[in-house]
Amino acid sequence: MKKTGSIINTVCFALFIAVFAALLVLSPDKDISPQENRVLARLPAFSFSELFSGRFMKDFESWITDQFPFRDSWISLKSRAERLSGKTENNNVFFASDDTLITRFPAPDMSVVDANTAAVNALGQYADVYLSLIPTAAEIWSDRLPAHADTADQRALIEYIYHGCGVNTVDTCSALYAHRGEYIYYRTDHHWTTLGAYYGYTALCAAMGLEPVDGYVPQTVTDGFYGTAYSSSGVRWVEPDEIDIYVPAEGVRVTDYNGREHEGSVYDMSKLEGKDKYAVFFGGNTPRMIIDTGREGGSLLLLRDSYSDCELPFLFAHFSRIHVLDLRYYRMSVKDYIADNGIDAVLVNYGLSNFCTDLSPALMGI
Repeated sequence: MKKTGSIINTVCFALFIAVFAALLVLSPDKDISPQENRVLARLPAFSFSELFSGRFMKDFESWITDQFPFRDSWISLKSRAERLSGKTENNNVFFASDDTLITRFPAPDMSVVDANTAAVNALGQYADVYLSLIPTAAEIWSDRLPAHADTADQRALIEYIYHGCGVNTVDTCSALYAHRGEYIYYRTDHHWTTLGAYYGYTALCAAMGLEPVDGYVPQTVTDGFYGTAYSSSGVRWVEPDEIDIYVPAEGVRVTDYNGREHEGSVYDMSKLEGKDKYAVFFGGNTPRMIIDTGREGGSLLLLRDSYSDCELPFLFAHFSRIHVLDLRYYRMSVKDYIADNGIDAVLVNYGLSNFCTDLSPALMGI
């Protein structure tokens, strides 16, 4: 009986391997993983030089891993098993309460923080500068985190940065914390929602002496958004997020300088058909934009990362022209840009995570 059972087990295992090997070979390679939001490895071309160098086997292993049949189902099964076993995070994403996925905020490299803070101060020599740092959900929704979640104190970090600043600062953190019970961050993405951005906008108005506009009626443009935390975590049991827009785009002209000058848009609805639905705001990342709002007001230079995308439309009501630079892609002198374009005020508006890890903000003082 034992021998018969061993034979059956061996045959079943061999059939399992054969079936999955056949599926792997016969199924066409997938280009991207929508769930993981990344390009997948393709079957490498064989050559003896690649084989002997070791690169072929390394690329072949990556191909098997990325193209394995039912890969997403296996990833989902793994994350469910880990959750049942008591694991509270995967790939630096916490499994938080209310079916929320919250990305870990680790203690930053303070040399990067100090370099970027010094750059903001240098920029203050050439214009009236406002600095707004946006905390992540790990700070504002800390009550949703699992017990003993290892994440840095963002409020203390913002206070440290602001204390070292000689420019105007915006208390975005307090504005968000006051509304922490509301849908101000996506449950599957690292960004704030448009509602969260509105509260950030009210904090900015308080700092700049502006009267915030209210009474906007939100329009839900998609209820099927899965963001970066979803892609990284392997979790597949949470419901998707909604994306709302508040500010009408009528009368606003966007000029986008993404490699060449062309007409842009406030809302690019075509992005809702793809994975990165958050790119509905201005079509996603771009080095430079100029926005003519059709309203009365001065000119603003916005130095931004992607957190600014859904907050920017709220500023239309207060400025006639808004210049937008993303220093991850724009490499010219910010000082010269201010002088050449008659800028009245500068807003440095960054997610705290990017400000503490990305060295591109250090270019703003040049």
